[in-house]
Amino acid sequence: MGESARAQTPDIFDSRFNQPPRSDGLRRPPLCWTRLPIQPPALADRVNTYAPCLVSRPSIRTANGNMVGTIGHAVMEGKCMSRLAARSTILLALAFAAPHALAAPKPVVAEQTPLVAAQIGASRTPPTMTVPAKVADYRARLPQDEVIYFLLPDRFENGDPSNDRGGLSGGAQVTGFDPTAKGFFHGGDLKGLTRRLDYIQNLGATAIWVGPVFKNKPVQGAPGQQSAGYHGYWITDFTQVDPHLGTNADFATLVSAAHGRGMKVYMDIIINHTADVIQYRECVGKRECPYRSRADYPYQRRLGANGAAINPGFAGDDVHTADNFAKLTRSDYAYTPFVPAGERDVKVPGWLNDVRYYHNRGDTTYRNESSTMGDFVGLDDLMTENPRVVSGMIDIFGDWIDRYGVDGFRIDTARHVNPEFWAAFVPAMQARAAAKGIPNFHIFGEVSDHEVRPAVLAQHTIVDKLPAVLDFSFRQAIVETVAGTRGTDAFEALFDGDALYARGFDTAVTLPTFTGNHDDGRFATFVRKAFPRAGDDEVLARVMLSNAMLLTLRGVPTIYSGDEQGFVSDGNDQDAREDMFASKVAVYNDNHLIGTDSTTATAHFGGDNPLFRQTAILARLRTATPALTRGRQTLRAREDMPGLLAISRFDPVTKAEVLLAFNTATTALTRQVEIGVDATSARTLAGTGCGKVAAPGSLTVTLPPLGYAVCALATPR
Repeated sequence: MGESARAQTPDIFDSRFNQPPRSDGLRRPPLCWTRLPIQPPALADRVNTYAPCLVSRPSIRTANGNMVGTIGHAVMEGKCMSRLAARSTILLALAFAAPHALAAPKPVVAEQTPLVAAQIGASRTPPTMTVPAKVADYRARLPQDEVIYFLLPDRFENGDPSNDRGGLSGGAQVTGFDPTAKGFFHGGDLKGLTRRLDYIQNLGATAIWVGPVFKNKPVQGAPGQQSAGYHGYWITDFTQVDPHLGTNADFATLVSAAHGRGMKVYMDIIINHTADVIQYRECVGKRECPYRSRADYPYQRRLGANGAAINPGFAGDDVHTADNFAKLTRSDYAYTPFVPAGERDVKVPGWLNDVRYYHNRGDTTYRNESSTMGDFVGLDDLMTENPRVVSGMIDIFGDWIDRYGVDGFRIDTARHVNPEFWAAFVPAMQARAAAKGIPNFHIFGEVSDHEVRPAVLAQHTIVDKLPAVLDFSFRQAIVETVAGTRGTDAFEALFDGDALYARGFDTAVTLPTFTGNHDDGRFATFVRKAFPRAGDDEVLARVMLSNAMLLTLRGVPTIYSGDEQGFVSDGNDQDAREDMFASKVAVYNDNHLIGTDSTTATAHFGGDNPLFRQTAILARLRTATPALTRGRQTLRAREDMPGLLAISRFDPVTKAEVLLAFNTATTALTRQVEIGVDATSARTLAGTGCGKVAAPGSLTVTLPPLGYAVCALATPR
């Protein structure tokens, strides 16, 4: 782009944090938008119409002059068609710079012209972004600097139909491939994911959490209840990519391509269990195999406390030495385990085929000792107390770091592994990463919980010494307040718990936060179930409010693939794992999505959904604003009913304050909110409602129903 055009662009990342953005010659045609607040649609009466405006395509640049995108308009017969929503202010398709493209992190300005409120959807193409020439500094980013995009490769994009059946021949019960069945492989792969990196980056994500890519048992389950390992959690070969997803070379290409864009790649790993291969003679033909405890079935007796003596000299599984476990030679203390003839060598590395390295005590009840020793939904539960298993897993996953330079691990079912294992495994992975030149290797474990109980999560950073855990309490607080009717004091309970983590807030700020996932379901589904009479506008407003919380509050925002496209699933698990490419699953394709008239029968890689646009803008606002990535929090206001939640976050260097205000009620509100006494004015960065400083330390905030505001506070120089 020429210098003359460059001179007419607004600098939305002005280096003067508390000054209005420059508008050097920017044309602002009548009835056209230049900068918009990010705001869900109001629940008041809305009138949808179309109004013409002169077409202008100003570019956006950073303070250092980098051109990073354009403001797009859908042009029809020489007119810019902007869908209007009376009393409703939403988004414009702005594409801001990736964080590594900025001269320095600075806030995004968001304001509107006074004429109309344009609904997202004016542009039929996703925002575009210039990939910076220099991305070598991506590894210097801290975990809390990221915006994570989580996906299951099989459900994302099919880049190579030749691998759909994983190199196997036969029907779905053999190959695992049936694109019409929600519990089988659909054809997505690593080549498809690599091809869609533009899409993920345009959304504003800086890191990709890739669902497990390891080779899985294609199909397992009792007759009539079979399903496939499309999700990746039934591993047989820990060293190879599943053939349905591609090859190890394809994975290397993906990681290299992501790194070339300054994006990180997190692997989803499993240590608690392998695929269901081991059988118990006592349970053959039975649907269940009840857990048998150490008290009733000690290691030193065959099949019960009154059985014949076995494993002489074994001192129990609390003595974690190789010499001790060498004496555990027999595995028939609780059940009699065996491996069917056709699967005796199916696991890789080969040591995994030895039944001595598994607990073999039957199905977990998820309570007491069975939580770490029972078979998780029938899967073979590894004896992670055994030093051979510890060293083997360190070798396996250290090799993935060595070979591919991945940037972190999400650990599946982390709470079901004994703490002593993590005490050895985590430092070993951090050391391997450091040796590879990865100083900020991010490890976070899954500790599933369905209450606002940060103490439950925090103990796993203390006892297990996990660096971070997925913040299920954060998810639950948003579910109960935005997809429910609990007061905003839920967030007080949530954030008071930050002090409980191993390093307090310094750990809490690294916890991946989320609103929905592939196991429990999507946030939009929670809203629909909680408010069955709510119209599409209210559902959309609630989802957008949850997005605003996710992308501005402490933690590492994690977006589940499809949420940005308005996916609304029928439920959890298989029902919440829809295809991003055109789906052939009938129970997916009859879902009523939000923010769009389309269905999952068509591909969803566009940028016209209001949720995509909101996410794209807020993600870039976040990564450009240190207060929102690394800043500490102060609770300013909360209520014991639906209503106001106000939280201040502070730039760790300049101490500049950003006030976040959210309204979980379906009525508008105006409040005086406490702020720093030095603040003299407030500027709206996103949403609407940042009013005037009424007195030292008091800001007037006016929020529409289910609205929000992000306010940058100015202080005297």
